[in-house]
Amino acid sequence: MEDQKKIYFLSDFHLGAPSFEESLIREKKIVSFLETIQNECAHLYLMGDLFDFWFEYKNAIPKGFIRLLGQLARMSDNGIPITIFKGNHDLWMEEYFTKEFNAEIITHELVREHFGRQLYMHHGDGLGPGDHGYKFIKKIFTNPFFKWCFHRLHPNFGIGLANYFSNMSSKKSRVKDEIYLGKDNEWLVQHCQEISKTNDYDYMIFGHRHLPLKIKIKPNSYYINLGDWLSHYTYAVLDENGLQLLNLEGVHVAEQVN
Repeated sequence: MEDQKKIYFLSDFHLGAPSFEESLIREKKIVSFLETIQNECAHLYLMGDLFDFWFEYKNAIPKGFIRLLGQLARMSDNGIPITIFKGNHDLWMEEYFTKEFNAEIITHELVREHFGRQLYMHHGDGLGPGDHGYKFIKKIFTNPFFKWCFHRLHPNFGIGLANYFSNMSSKKSRVKDEIYLGKDNEWLVQHCQEISKTNDYDYMIFGHRHLPLKIKIKPNSYYINLGDWLSHYTYAVLDENGLQLLNLEGVHVAEQVN
């Protein structure tokens, strides 16, 4: 099937932020896009932070997002494999999406081959040098005892509290996400340079950064950042001719070389 179809990569929808009304407009755009590609999609990779906050209680999940979840269920029912990466905003995914539409849930990195290309994939959070504050916080958030404690909170309080802090975090990082720092200062570029010393990947694909980037690491190896669906509405598509980084109008995102 892959010979005639394409592989799609999307990331950072942050549904739920900054308000219900703005999130709903964005969700409808995402669903409309997924509807247009479903007949040619051989595999869908969702690379993290689909939601500005997500937590699964035993018998409750955050309300909303029904249009996206319904579309993913339809795609799965039509035989399209769906792989979802945990992002730093939705790292508490458990088994809900696997039960509902057979999604493959990825916590760390994933190495896979499509169309003869070797792919290295990760949401992108906590990689490379620096960002020590977040790396420390992530250890706390993923600690089984901390998760157990959060499960004890009533969903009305727990989800409301987490949504507040998650939205505040998104607002603080939004401005700096727009600035390209150059190869020497981009943590994910440095991470790609390091792993390329011992591995030959055609494409190293990430979300998290919110800035669409395609940067050559070695002659036949590229760092790809998928951007976001808050302001850029960008995605990547892979077929037998290679990988393209595009926006909703089908325009190629310019490659950064510096």
